[in-house]
Amino acid sequence: MKRPKTLLASFVRTISRPGRYGDGRGGHGLSLLVKPMTNGRLSKSWSQRLLINGKPVNVGLGPYPLISLADARGKVLENRQALIKGRDPRGRIPLFSQAAEEVITIHAAGWKDRGKSANQWRATLRDYAMPKLGHKRINDITTADVMAVLLPHWHDRTETMRRVKQRIGAIMKWAIANSYREDDPTLTLSAALPKNGTVRNHHKALPYSEVGAAIARVRASGAYWATVACFEFMTLTAVRSGEARLARWTEFDLDTATWEIPGERMKTKRPHRVPLSKRALEILEEASRYADNSGLVFPSVTGKALSDSTVSKLLRENDIGCVPHGMRSSFRQWAAERTNQPREVCELALAHVNSDRVEAAYPRSDLFDLRQRLMEQWAAYVSANDADVVRLHG
Repeated sequence: MKRPKTLLASFVRTISRPGRYGDGRGGHGLSLLVKPMTNGRLSKSWSQRLLINGKPVNVGLGPYPLISLADARGKVLENRQALIKGRDPRGRIPLFSQAAEEVITIHAAGWKDRGKSANQWRATLRDYAMPKLGHKRINDITTADVMAVLLPHWHDRTETMRRVKQRIGAIMKWAIANSYREDDPTLTLSAALPKNGTVRNHHKALPYSEVGAAIARVRASGAYWATVACFEFMTLTAVRSGEARLARWTEFDLDTATWEIPGERMKTKRPHRVPLSKRALEILEEASRYADNSGLVFPSVTGKALSDSTVSKLLRENDIGCVPHGMRSSFRQWAAERTNQPREVCELALAHVNSDRVEAAYPRSDLFDLRQRLMEQWAAYVSANDADVVRLHG
């Protein structure tokens, strides 16, 4: 495509060659930066070249298409007017440490884990990023600076460093959106960082043939009723630990054997209907005998929600070789190897499936009837295998 003397909306939309494209004379330093990303796509962002305090500075104006050509031209005029009036159009540029706290605060409203994610962000950034980046202005941080954070621990703490890289990237994207800088220095690091072949750790799971014995052992342990019942219930319904631990009686329709988990408690942020097997209904009937004023189906001894660590401790103390979340993997492996249900049904049972793909194959359906049959099969399989408690891994 021939490069125009001044930028055109059609050119901005269709240009696919990496480079920097200026808006010509009278453009007040506006340019479009087109860069390749690691996923093979292109990123497009706006910047303005200005002379601030005698120093040439590129001021980020935000990404395209969120910021259109017309929007970008409006911004560059505002920035030029600010300079004429003696003001820095960037305002007061924050330190990395200040930007990080701002980003955590913004995201924390959407994290439904009672501050756990926010604490993890602060801890990893404090331990690895802040010593080198915390005192720097957000616009002064380079790819080399980020590399200096990641590389020393890349081989021995690879997964942690991946998270640190992602979190630094989120902070940089916030800075771009606020016109503090025009690029994200983490985007080009993947090719520069060494390939070490590290395999990511998955949640430890049991072979599905051992799930029934694990439930039988937990039932015989004498542990607190709610912890035992919650573990069996989450196993039979294949839900995440938090979805079962925070379950409330108001979410259940026992007449139709349906549990509807509200969207705010789902990882997908969308409501999820769970079909209940006969054994799952029996567990709820047993739990109803202990119902209190909390409204929780499986309240702790104090009347509050069970903690994830309580359920994990139950498995450790009874020598069950998995973590609570691993039961979802056991279910999925069983469904793949022991049933002829379509993949979409099995994935939707875990609230994993791509909704577009399901809707294309099964219009306007969450496959509830098929999932009802699948969960009844799972409960029957587990019950058939818990008659004799076997010694796991021994």
